[in-house]
Amino acid sequence: MTPASSPSLLQATRRHFLKTSPLALGSVFLASQSLAASRYQIGQATTARGNASGLDDNPLAARPPHFPARATSVIYIHLVGAPPTLDLFDPKPELVRMNNEDCPESFLKGKRFAFTEGVPKLLGSPRKFSRHGESGMWMSDALTNLPRVADELCMVRSMHTDEFNHAPAQLFLLSGSARSGRPSMGSWVTYGLGSENENLPGFVALISGGTTLDAGKN
Repeated sequence: MTPASSPSLLQATRRHFLKTSPLALGSVFLASQSLAASRYQIGQATTARGNASGLDDNPLAARPPHFPARATSVIYIHLVGAPPTLDLFDPKPELVRMNNEDCPESFLKGKRFAFTEGVPKLLGSPRKFSRHGESGMWMSDALTNLPRVADELCMVRSMHTDEFNHAPAQLFLLSGSARSGRPSMGSWVTYGLGSENENLPGFVALISGGTTLDAGKN
C-alpha cells in the first residue's frame, strides 16, 4: 500500500505531502493569516480591559513566572514499560517479607480490579537496596551508574494514586484525571506562562514508536 492510497494520513511521508498537496500549503498559509487576524481582533477586543489587568493582546504571549526561573525549557521523559519503581527506587521490605503469599483480604474486599481474578499472590522485589549520596537516596543494585549522581537528583515520594491499570495511571500522572480529555502538563504550562515562539507550538509530545500517543501524553 502506497501513501497515496492509504486511508490514514499518518502513513503519508513528508515528501509525499510536499509533492501532492501544493494547495494544502497555500491553505496553511491562508489559515495562518486568518489566525493572525483573529488574534489581532481578540487583542483589539481585550485591549481596553487587558491593559488594566496586565493581559497581553496575544493570549499565548510569554508571561513572567511567579518566581525567577533558572530553566528555559523542560524535557519530560515518560518511560512506558520501564522497570517498576519497586525495583529501582522504592524499597518495600514488608512486601519482600510477604513475597508469594496471598494478597490480604483488606486490599480486595469490596473492590473489583480489571484483569485480576481470585486472590492474587504478592510479589516482592528481588533487588537489593542501599542508600547513596549525602541525601541517603534509596537505589537498587539494578542501577549501577546513577548512584554516583544521587545528590544531583530530586526524588518525589509524596505522589499517590489508586489507579490500578497502566493507561488510567498514565493519564492520571500526566493530566490529573484517569479519563481522556483533560489537558496535560504541557498544556497547563503553556496556558500559565505562554510561549515566546509564535511559529511553533508551546510544547510538543514525541513518540518513540507506533503512530499514536500513549495514554494522553499530549
